[in-house]
Amino acid sequence: MKALLSFACFLLVASTTRAEAQAPSPSPATAKLGSSVFEWKELKAEQKDNGVRRAVLDAPTATLDRLHAHITTLKPGERSGEPSRHLQEEVIIIREGSIEATFDGHTRRVGPGSVIFFASNAVTSLRNVGPGPATYTVVYYYTPLTPKS
Repeated sequence: MKALLSFACFLLVASTTRAEAQAPSPSPATAKLGSSVFEWKELKAEQKDNGVRRAVLDAPTATLDRLHAHITTLKPGERSGEPSRHLQEEVIIIREGSIEATFDGHTRRVGPGSVIFFASNAVTSLRNVGPGPATYTVVYYYTPLTPKS
């Protein structure tokens, strides 16, 4: 009886160890973003020459190859950067201030509550054209249809 019990324990331990060895462990780089809340007070403010940037999220989701969001506050007169082409589509929501959005040769001024959409492959830039700070949230995403280059 003792030998049978020992053999049963051996089988249990062996099958548990083998199952653990075969099960792939999730990689942090490929972990899918689940439902979450990102509180303003918990976002780290990274000082930049042109203002402040707060990273919000950057990960794959169940339906997107990559979902990214950050919040930028530009100082008066500052640009987000030089005009550049982005492969992904972007949505920008203005929280405060006045922004001049340039995309493919067009320029529009927008204020709080406005939403900007930049299409894939558009050449874009943003500039704070107001007297105070301009804060906006950028959300961009990659899908299987997003150009690779």
